[in-house]
Amino acid sequence: MQPLTVHRYGSPAAPPLVLVHGLTDAGTAWPDLVQHWGDRWDVHAPDLRGNGRSPRFTTEELAAPPDVLLDDVVGLVEALPAPAVLVGHSLGGLLALRAALARPDRVTALVLEDPARPSGDVPDPAFVAAQERFLDSLTDLPASVRRMVAESGWSRAEAEAWAACKPLVDRAYVRQGLWLGDPAWEELFDALRVPTLLVVPPDAPMAPAVVGNDRVRRVVVPRAGHCVRRDQPDLFHEAVDAFLAEVAPAAA
Repeated sequence: MQPLTVHRYGSPAAPPLVLVHGLTDAGTAWPDLVQHWGDRWDVHAPDLRGNGRSPRFTTEELAAPPDVLLDDVVGLVEALPAPAVLVGHSLGGLLALRAALARPDRVTALVLEDPARPSGDVPDPAFVAAQERFLDSLTDLPASVRRMVAESGWSRAEAEAWAACKPLVDRAYVRQGLWLGDPAWEELFDALRVPTLLVVPPDAPMAPAVVGNDRVRRVVVPRAGHCVRRDQPDLFHEAVDAFLAEVAPAAA
């Protein structure tokens, strides 16, 4: 497979940290978090396959996109010089979770921002259609940024980075590849062997119902939606910084 485009931030001398973005975003869609951390981490932020500047899915890869995406993330983690912290949002949260299960020896800690619950091997036509309409609606990116800042309260940097990703999405992936594989969910959290912080909004239908694993902590951030770090950045940073200071103190 062709390699991913990976954006680098922070300090190469710091411990490694991987940011795994959600559907229709890219590795450039973390500006406020990257600025907040400064040089505390050696940040690797891939554009997932089919997003950003990374390769498009081939016809063969579209037969099993969850496996392809997971192989990409695991390959990135395995290539780093040391075990890394993984931070994932939505689809990226699911991939980070699965990568931590596949290679716990390469993961120091896991931060999951409202991760996507897997839905089996059949795309939901309604969800696919909604994504197509959403992407089609963003024809005027400056206007979309202004609307997002006004309606959501996101920082302009976050809104601009969010909008800039949308024209780069692989529409073949959206039409044919939007399924997430094995629907196991609570079982995945129970099987984790690395310290994990689950950060969710008050209304979080995708979150696991009950987790019987002492390694997994749940933080509910008030007045937040699916993009917790964008809706409530101060509360998100506070929770994640405290967690990483405890489980990965070399950098945090």
